[in-house]
Amino acid sequence: MSISITPAIYPTLDLLSAITPFASVAGQIDQQRALAQWLEDWIRTELGGVPVLAISEQTAQNAPPLVHMCIDRQAEKTLVLYNMYDVMPADDAGWEFPPFSGGVSEWPGVGEVFIARGAENNKGPLAGMLMALKSLCDSGKLSANIEIILEGEEETGSGQLRRYLAQDPCPVSTASAVFFPSLCEYGGGEPRVYLGFSGLSGGRLKVSGGKWGGPSAAIHASNANWIANPVWRLVAALNAIAPAHNSGVIARQVIDEEANRLLCALAAQFSITDELRFRRSETLSVSGDTLACLQQLINGAVMNISEIRSDPLESRGVIPRSASAEIALRVPPGIDGENLLAVIRQTLARPEFDGVELELDDSYPGHRFAHHSPGVDALLTSYELQDAKPQIWPWAPGCAPAYTFARVAPAFLIGGLGHGGNAHGVNEFVTLHGLERFQQSVTEWITLFSVEPPFSTPAV
Repeated sequence: MSISITPAIYPTLDLLSAITPFASVAGQIDQQRALAQWLEDWIRTELGGVPVLAISEQTAQNAPPLVHMCIDRQAEKTLVLYNMYDVMPADDAGWEFPPFSGGVSEWPGVGEVFIARGAENNKGPLAGMLMALKSLCDSGKLSANIEIILEGEEETGSGQLRRYLAQDPCPVSTASAVFFPSLCEYGGGEPRVYLGFSGLSGGRLKVSGGKWGGPSAAIHASNANWIANPVWRLVAALNAIAPAHNSGVIARQVIDEEANRLLCALAAQFSITDELRFRRSETLSVSGDTLACLQQLINGAVMNISEIRSDPLESRGVIPRSASAEIALRVPPGIDGENLLAVIRQTLARPEFDGVELELDDSYPGHRFAHHSPGVDALLTSYELQDAKPQIWPWAPGCAPAYTFARVAPAFLIGGLGHGGNAHGVNEFVTLHGLERFQQSVTEWITLFSVEPPFSTPAV
């Protein structure tokens, strides 16, 4: 097999290859801290960045450090570049290369790819973002002040970042925009621009036996006629909160006129078949025309259940002493997530759910901003310069801590050309052509942003 790599992308691949071996997974604090320090050192050496919050000053033992660096150009505009260095867990099973080593391959119909954990989400874009900045610094063309914020908890709720930004005064300078560079040509399709993001509440429901008739310790299943099973109580509570026939949707909102106008334009070019070509069609719960399906995708607060477990595990012959379900409630901007959580707690307070507890790890609301907020037009132009036709969404069905930056800037944009895939899965990848497109689009976006006229319309 012969791999032909464009010379311009070699430095980015070298950087990506250097940060890939850090297993910066939740719970592996030593690996996360080591990568954060590596990135701080690289930004200081290669970009002339100055730490705002040095890694050495962050002494929390159980939290990955924040990387917060400043490149001061004494410019009129300030741009915050946000990204993440944490990734999901992975073992070697099924991977073409070990996930924390990585390698380049060629796939039929896809082209040359770099395969590794984080290649798409989000070490690949992180490397491209940093190399875009380096190209601008080296050429003397960086004409905006840059604040770089990299976190190690994006996959688990961004709790430390949100607490950091909530300080008074805020440690991040007031900026014209916050930009989260990511590969937005999903599945190789047209790139997306999201004008907002859903919020997220993550945690679990827990049921322990003893007080309400369940066993205080695991007991032989022959007693099932006499002794209640905590798993059944857990399932009943889940169904009361988010009925199964609604696929976990617990609230919907009417799409407003501005959002509906964007969805109508999107529906004219959007293909549900292409979007869902990697899913099994018989599992879908969509109906109606393309517009109706897009409305359904973004207007509902939905609870996902990723795991149900009992203690002890793998014991068919016992009634377990406890049960739990890992849950994630995704709430679009416009629906009050705190109110939904209050309703859930009211439901669990009913006598039939005695013993069922809601345990939240973290929670943040959705956030939305105006169509012509600063940076949006520059992002659209950066796509069009590479002959891409962007799709504009009123907000994303996915979650990002956009609201936490609302006190810093009027817009939080996720964007960038480039095609990757299998995020969180086996053989996560980014195409080499996509990585090159990505880096070029980020370079062009920063350049265009620097000359974009001042913003006057308030955020939504």
